[in-house]
Amino acid sequence: MSSIFRFSAAHDSIHSLLQRNRSWAQRISALRPALFPSLANSQSPQILWIGCSDSRVPETSVLDLLPGEVFVHRNIANVLPSNDLSSLSVIQYAVEVLEVKHIIICGHYGCGGVLAAMSNTKLGLIDNWLKHIRDVRARHRHELERIADPACKAKRLVELNVVSQVHNLKRNSNVLDAMKKRGLQVHGFVYDVATGHVNLMDIPKDPDAEVYGVDEILEPSPSK
Repeated sequence: MSSIFRFSAAHDSIHSLLQRNRSWAQRISALRPALFPSLANSQSPQILWIGCSDSRVPETSVLDLLPGEVFVHRNIANVLPSNDLSSLSVIQYAVEVLEVKHIIICGHYGCGGVLAAMSNTKLGLIDNWLKHIRDVRARHRHELERIADPACKAKRLVELNVVSQVHNLKRNSNVLDAMKKRGLQVHGFVYDVATGHVNLMDIPKDPDAEVYGVDEILEPSPSK
């Protein structure tokens, strides 16, 4: 049975990727001749995507968009710690310099980071990162304990993690200022790897919104 994937380490060399790149560039250039020359000068994406490093969630493909349309930050389980210089730098650049209009935090069902955080098994260095998801798990322990099916419980933790990261993001000073001054919008998505569909989450109010001044912002309702 032939593989559904295009690259096989057993049969393809790294040079085959270069060949694939040339073919891809030719196809795109034939359809949109002005695209690559315009990208050579600058970028003006309207979206910042904060997602998981998982290979099954390629943001530009998932959204059916082109190179130059999405600014991207990805890490294990789409977590936004308040002291992570990598994500903080991306957010600042996207908000202050690129002036994106939308920020999307996207989790996905079947997330390995979330599944790892569901257990108490010690995994080494990565436990420092998984602690952020385990904190979400701890905060919602009573709700999660009422879910008997492990797969459903893991899906719910994926959703709760997205909610938590949206709240974290809205507390960021750069994001908060842009929301107040120019209407920057923050969204929570969950991607279903089994169907290829993304779903917009209904994000509940941050219980600590008043502390961070988030409650002063009147956000537009997402269009259905």
